[in-house]
Amino acid sequence: MLYITSDHGGLKLKNRLVEFLKQNDVEFEDCGPNKLITNDDYADYVIPVMRKVLESPVNNAILICRNGVGVSIIANRFKGIRCALSWNVLHAVSSRNDDDSNVLALPADYISENEAENVLEGWLNKNFSKEERFVRRLNKLEEIK
Repeated sequence: MLYITSDHGGLKLKNRLVEFLKQNDVEFEDCGPNKLITNDDYADYVIPVMRKVLESPVNNAILICRNGVGVSIIANRFKGIRCALSWNVLHAVSSRNDDDSNVLALPADYISENEAENVLEGWLNKNFSKEERFVRRLNKLEEIK
């Protein structure tokens, strides 16, 4: 399952990407917010979504805030989450191919809506390459305590 969430700063872009996902028949769950709450905290949305992602290895998520940094920092606190902050198609695709990213963070203030759609589409359509060197590197992450 694909989950999508944002804070107030990413709400407009999230809503645009929700429509994009619907138009492209992508199965997803919109985890809010559903209205603008100007003093909300991204952690209140990201934490429950990361728990959902960790329920199954096939789950992924899209996180959006103004610069993408806050949501990516909190996401990467969870063991098993590999969140990539990206605003470029090639970069996002590389994060899947090389690093098996299972969460994509987007910076609403630094990416156009059209580019965000392109980044999301590229990220969704790329799978982990499973090259030995990339697998070896990811295995070292699992050893961190």
